[in-house]
Amino acid sequence: MQGIWFSELQTPGLALSIKLKKTLHHEKTPYQDLAVVETESYGRMLLLDNIIQTTVGDEFFYHEMIAHVPLNTHPNPRTALVIGGGDGGVIREIIKHPSIEKATLVEIDARVVANAREYLPEIACGLDDARVEIRFEDGIEHVRQMENTYDVIIVDSTDPIGPAVGLFSTEFYRNVYRALKPDGLFVAQTESPLFNARLIRRIQRDLAEIFPIARLYLTTVPTYPGGLWSFSLGSKEYDPLEVDWKKAPQLVTRFYTPAIHQAAFALPPFVQEILEKRDEEEF
Repeated sequence: MQGIWFSELQTPGLALSIKLKKTLHHEKTPYQDLAVVETESYGRMLLLDNIIQTTVGDEFFYHEMIAHVPLNTHPNPRTALVIGGGDGGVIREIIKHPSIEKATLVEIDARVVANAREYLPEIACGLDDARVEIRFEDGIEHVRQMENTYDVIIVDSTDPIGPAVGLFSTEFYRNVYRALKPDGLFVAQTESPLFNARLIRRIQRDLAEIFPIARLYLTTVPTYPGGLWSFSLGSKEYDPLEVDWKKAPQLVTRFYTPAIHQAAFALPPFVQEILEKRDEEEF
Protein backbone atom coordinates (compact mmCIF):
# COMPACT_ATOMS: atom_id res chain seq x y z
CA MET A 1 0.00 0.00 0.00
CA GLN A 2 1.52 3.28 -1.10
CA GLY A 3 0.96 6.82 0.12
CA ILE A 4 -0.06 8.29 3.45
CA TRP A 5 -3.53 7.60 4.80
CA PHE A 6 -5.47 9.46 7.46
CA SER A 7 -8.00 7.42 9.41
CA GLU A 8 -10.70 8.96 11.56
CA LEU A 9 -12.10 6.61 14.19
CA GLN A 10 -15.70 7.73 13.77
CA THR A 11 -17.18 5.24 16.24
CA PRO A 12 -15.57 2.45 18.30
CA GLY A 13 -16.32 0.11 15.40
CA LEU A 14 -16.05 2.37 12.35
CA ALA A 15 -13.18 4.25 10.72
CA LEU A 16 -12.98 6.35 7.57
CA SER A 17 -9.64 6.31 5.74
CA ILE A 18 -8.67 8.95 3.21
CA LYS A 19 -5.47 9.05 1.19
CA LEU A 20 -3.47 12.22 1.68
CA LYS A 21 -1.28 14.11 -0.74
CA LYS A 22 0.33 16.30 1.92
CA THR A 23 -0.17 18.15 5.17
CA LEU A 24 -0.57 21.87 4.56
CA HIS A 25 -0.66 23.04 8.17
CA HIS A 26 -0.67 21.65 11.68
CA GLU A 27 -0.78 23.41 15.05
CA LYS A 28 -1.98 23.19 18.62
CA THR A 29 -4.35 26.08 19.20
CA PRO A 30 -5.37 27.17 22.71
CA TYR A 31 -8.46 24.97 22.28
CA GLN A 32 -7.64 22.01 20.05
CA ASP A 33 -5.36 20.24 17.59
CA LEU A 34 -5.85 21.74 14.12
CA ALA A 35 -4.67 20.44 10.78
CA VAL A 36 -5.34 21.22 7.14
CA VAL A 37 -4.47 18.45 4.70
CA GLU A 38 -4.71 17.87 0.98
CA THR A 39 -6.56 14.67 0.07
CA GLU A 40 -6.83 12.81 -3.21
CA SER A 41 -10.61 12.34 -3.07
CA TYR A 42 -11.98 15.48 -1.40
CA GLY A 43 -9.35 18.16 -1.89
CA ARG A 44 -8.37 20.23 1.15
CA MET A 45 -9.75 19.04 4.48
CA LEU A 46 -9.96 20.65 7.92
CA LEU A 47 -9.34 18.42 10.95
CA LEU A 48 -9.94 19.35 14.57
CA ASP A 49 -8.64 16.89 17.15
CA ASN A 50 -8.28 14.37 14.29
CA ILE A 51 -11.97 14.64 13.42
CA ILE A 52 -13.04 15.70 9.94
CA GLN A 53 -14.84 19.04 10.07
CA THR A 54 -15.18 19.92 6.40
CA THR A 55 -13.70 19.26 2.98
CA VAL A 56 -13.73 21.30 -0.19
CA GLY A 57 -15.18 18.30 -2.01
CA ASP A 58 -18.35 17.73 0.03
CA GLU A 59 -18.89 20.79 2.25
CA PHE A 60 -21.82 22.10 0.22
CA PHE A 61 -24.09 19.20 1.22
CA TYR A 62 -23.84 20.35 4.82
CA HIS A 63 -23.49 24.13 4.60
CA GLU A 64 -26.34 24.65 2.16
CA MET A 65 -28.76 22.49 4.13
CA ILE A 66 -28.00 23.94 7.56
CA ALA A 67 -28.32 27.50 6.22
CA HIS A 68 -31.01 27.65 3.54
CA VAL A 69 -33.64 25.53 5.27
CA PRO A 70 -34.06 28.00 8.17
CA LEU A 71 -33.42 31.10 6.06
CA ASN A 72 -36.09 30.16 3.54
CA THR A 73 -38.47 29.09 6.31
CA HIS A 74 -38.30 32.60 7.78
CA PRO A 75 -40.04 34.97 5.32
CA ASN A 76 -37.77 37.95 6.00
CA PRO A 77 -34.57 37.06 7.88
CA ARG A 78 -32.54 40.18 8.58
CA THR A 79 -30.29 39.15 11.46
CA ALA A 80 -28.57 35.79 11.73
CA LEU A 81 -26.21 34.26 14.27
CA VAL A 82 -23.84 31.36 13.64
CA ILE A 83 -22.37 29.55 16.65
CA GLY A 84 -19.18 27.75 15.65
CA GLY A 85 -18.70 27.47 11.92
CA GLY A 86 -15.27 29.12 11.91
CA ASP A 87 -14.56 27.72 8.45
CA GLY A 88 -17.06 30.28 7.12
CA GLY A 89 -19.22 27.93 5.07
CA VAL A 90 -22.50 28.80 6.80
CA ILE A 91 -21.74 32.52 6.59
CA ARG A 92 -21.06 32.15 2.86
CA GLU A 93 -24.53 30.69 2.37
CA ILE A 94 -26.28 33.18 4.69
CA ILE A 95 -25.09 36.22 2.78
CA LYS A 96 -26.61 34.86 -0.41
CA HIS A 97 -29.96 35.98 1.04
CA PRO A 98 -30.64 39.61 0.05
CA SER A 99 -32.76 40.28 3.14
CA ILE A 100 -29.82 39.69 5.50
CA GLU A 101 -28.60 42.93 7.05
CA LYS A 102 -26.20 41.44 9.61
CA ALA A 103 -24.68 37.98 10.09
CA THR A 104 -22.77 37.41 13.33
CA LEU A 105 -20.25 34.59 13.59
CA VAL A 106 -19.32 33.56 17.14
CA GLU A 107 -16.32 31.20 17.06
CA ILE A 108 -14.29 30.42 20.16
CA ASP A 109 -11.06 29.58 18.28
CA ALA A 110 -9.62 32.41 16.17
CA ARG A 111 -7.12 30.03 14.60
CA VAL A 112 -9.91 28.12 12.85
CA VAL A 113 -10.96 31.29 11.07
CA ALA A 114 -7.39 32.28 10.23
CA ASN A 115 -6.58 28.90 8.71
CA ALA A 116 -9.86 28.77 6.80
CA ARG A 117 -9.08 32.13 5.25
CA GLU A 118 -5.64 30.91 4.17
CA TYR A 119 -6.28 27.32 3.14
CA LEU A 120 -10.04 27.09 2.46
CA PRO A 121 -10.84 30.30 0.56
CA GLU A 122 -13.71 28.65 -1.34
CA ILE A 123 -15.44 28.08 1.99
CA ALA A 124 -14.31 31.19 3.88
CA CYS A 125 -14.94 33.66 1.05
CA GLY A 126 -17.96 35.28 2.73
CA LEU A 127 -16.19 36.26 5.93
CA ASP A 128 -15.09 39.64 4.55
CA ASP A 129 -18.60 40.70 3.54
CA ALA A 130 -19.56 44.06 5.06
CA ARG A 131 -22.62 42.51 6.71
CA VAL A 132 -20.53 39.98 8.67
CA GLU A 133 -19.34 40.49 12.23
CA ILE A 134 -16.87 37.97 13.68
CA ARG A 135 -16.62 37.57 17.45
CA PHE A 136 -14.06 35.28 19.05
CA GLU A 137 -15.87 34.21 22.20
CA ASP A 138 -17.86 31.42 23.80
CA GLY A 139 -21.07 30.85 21.87
CA ILE A 140 -22.90 29.49 24.90
CA GLU A 141 -22.19 32.65 26.87
CA HIS A 142 -23.02 34.88 23.89
CA VAL A 143 -26.47 33.34 23.56
CA ARG A 144 -27.04 33.55 27.32
CA GLN A 145 -26.54 37.32 27.18
CA MET A 146 -28.87 37.93 24.22
CA GLU A 147 -32.62 38.56 24.23
CA ASN A 148 -34.97 39.24 21.31
CA THR A 149 -31.98 39.77 19.01
CA TYR A 150 -31.86 37.34 16.08
CA ASP A 151 -34.26 36.18 13.40
CA VAL A 152 -32.29 32.99 12.79
CA ILE A 153 -29.70 31.18 14.90
CA ILE A 154 -27.62 28.38 13.38
CA VAL A 155 -25.52 26.12 15.58
CA ASP A 156 -22.70 24.70 13.46
CA SER A 157 -20.89 22.93 16.25
CA THR A 158 -18.36 20.16 16.56
CA ASP A 159 -19.44 16.80 18.00
CA PRO A 160 -20.93 16.82 21.54
CA ILE A 161 -17.63 16.26 23.30
CA GLY A 162 -15.48 18.65 25.32
CA PRO A 163 -16.50 22.34 25.22
CA ALA A 164 -19.25 21.61 22.66
CA VAL A 165 -21.31 19.50 25.08
CA GLY A 166 -23.10 22.60 26.34
CA LEU A 167 -24.36 23.37 22.83
CA PHE A 168 -26.55 20.25 23.05
CA SER A 169 -28.10 21.02 26.44
CA THR A 170 -31.68 21.89 27.34
CA GLU A 171 -30.49 25.07 29.06
CA PHE A 172 -28.77 26.20 25.87
CA TYR A 173 -31.93 25.64 23.81
CA ARG A 174 -33.93 27.71 26.29
CA ASN A 175 -31.39 30.51 25.97
CA VAL A 176 -31.60 30.24 22.18
CA TYR A 177 -35.37 30.67 22.43
CA ARG A 178 -34.90 33.84 24.46
CA ALA A 179 -32.23 35.21 22.08
CA LEU A 180 -34.59 34.84 19.12
CA LYS A 181 -37.09 37.46 18.07
CA PRO A 182 -40.80 36.66 18.59
CA ASP A 183 -41.01 34.92 15.20
CA GLY A 184 -37.45 33.56 15.17
CA LEU A 185 -36.19 30.05 14.56
CA PHE A 186 -33.02 28.05 14.88
CA VAL A 187 -31.28 24.99 13.48
CA ALA A 188 -28.51 22.85 14.98
CA GLN A 189 -26.53 19.98 13.55
CA THR A 190 -27.49 16.93 15.59
CA GLU A 191 -25.24 14.13 14.43
CA SER A 192 -25.87 10.76 12.74
CA PRO A 193 -29.21 8.93 13.01
CA LEU A 194 -27.26 5.70 12.57
CA PHE A 195 -24.99 6.23 15.57
CA ASN A 196 -26.56 8.96 17.72
CA ALA A 197 -30.18 7.89 17.98
CA ARG A 198 -30.57 8.61 21.68
CA LEU A 199 -29.06 12.11 21.34
CA ILE A 200 -31.39 12.97 18.46
CA ARG A 201 -34.44 11.71 20.33
CA ARG A 202 -33.56 13.68 23.45
CA ILE A 203 -32.96 16.89 21.49
CA GLN A 204 -36.23 16.58 19.59
CA ARG A 205 -38.13 16.07 22.84
CA ASP A 206 -36.40 19.07 24.43
CA LEU A 207 -37.22 21.29 21.45
CA ALA A 208 -40.84 20.14 21.41
CA GLU A 209 -41.15 21.37 25.00
CA ILE A 210 -39.57 24.75 24.21
CA PHE A 211 -40.70 25.63 20.68
CA PRO A 212 -44.21 25.49 19.16
CA ILE A 213 -42.68 23.82 16.08
CA ALA A 214 -39.90 21.23 16.32
CA ARG A 215 -38.78 19.21 13.31
CA LEU A 216 -35.94 16.93 12.24
CA TYR A 217 -34.51 16.87 8.74
CA LEU A 218 -31.73 15.02 6.96
CA THR A 219 -28.99 15.43 4.43
CA THR A 220 -26.05 13.38 3.22
CA VAL A 221 -22.44 14.24 4.04
CA PRO A 222 -20.06 11.62 2.61
CA THR A 223 -17.21 12.21 5.06
CA TYR A 224 -19.37 12.22 8.22
CA PRO A 225 -20.08 9.01 10.17
CA GLY A 226 -22.55 6.88 8.25
CA GLY A 227 -22.95 9.47 5.48
CA LEU A 228 -26.44 10.45 6.70
CA TRP A 229 -26.71 13.55 8.89
CA SER A 230 -29.43 15.20 10.91
CA PHE A 231 -30.45 18.76 11.73
CA SER A 232 -32.92 19.78 14.43
CA LEU A 233 -35.09 22.85 13.90
CA GLY A 234 -37.03 24.81 16.50
CA SER A 235 -39.35 27.60 15.39
CA LYS A 236 -41.57 30.05 17.23
CA GLU A 237 -43.93 30.61 14.31
CA TYR A 238 -42.89 29.45 10.85
CA ASP A 239 -43.15 25.84 9.69
CA PRO A 240 -40.41 24.70 7.28
CA LEU A 241 -43.04 22.61 5.47
CA GLU A 242 -45.13 25.68 4.65
CA VAL A 243 -42.66 27.91 2.81
CA ASP A 244 -44.10 30.33 0.25
CA TRP A 245 -41.71 29.48 -2.55
CA LYS A 246 -42.97 32.30 -4.77
CA LYS A 247 -41.39 34.74 -2.32
CA ALA A 248 -38.18 32.80 -1.69
CA PRO A 249 -34.97 34.21 -3.20
CA GLN A 250 -33.40 32.57 -6.22
CA LEU A 251 -30.17 31.07 -4.94
CA VAL A 252 -27.11 29.68 -6.67
CA THR A 253 -26.52 26.32 -4.96
CA ARG A 254 -24.96 22.94 -5.65
CA PHE A 255 -27.26 20.73 -3.55
CA TYR A 256 -30.13 22.64 -1.97
CA THR A 257 -33.35 23.22 -3.93
CA PRO A 258 -36.96 23.83 -2.86
CA ALA A 259 -37.77 20.21 -3.69
CA ILE A 260 -34.86 18.94 -1.58
CA HIS A 261 -35.94 21.27 1.24
CA GLN A 262 -39.33 19.59 1.33
CA ALA A 263 -37.95 16.08 0.87
CA ALA A 264 -35.44 16.48 3.71
CA PHE A 265 -38.32 16.34 6.21
CA ALA A 266 -39.65 13.05 4.80
CA LEU A 267 -38.05 10.80 7.39
CA PRO A 268 -37.31 7.14 6.66
CA PRO A 269 -39.15 4.66 8.92
CA PHE A 270 -36.04 3.87 10.96
CA VAL A 271 -35.56 7.58 11.76
CA GLN A 272 -39.22 7.99 12.63
CA GLU A 273 -38.84 5.04 15.00
CA ILE A 274 -35.93 6.82 16.71
CA LEU A 275 -38.23 9.71 17.57
CA GLU A 276 -41.02 7.45 18.82
CA LYS A 277 -38.99 5.03 20.95
CA ARG A 278 -38.48 5.27 24.66
CA ASP A 279 -34.86 5.17 25.78
CA GLU A 280 -35.31 1.95 27.73
CA GLU A 281 -36.45 0.16 24.55
CA GLU A 282 -32.85 0.28 23.26
CA PHE A 283 -31.65 -2.12 25.97
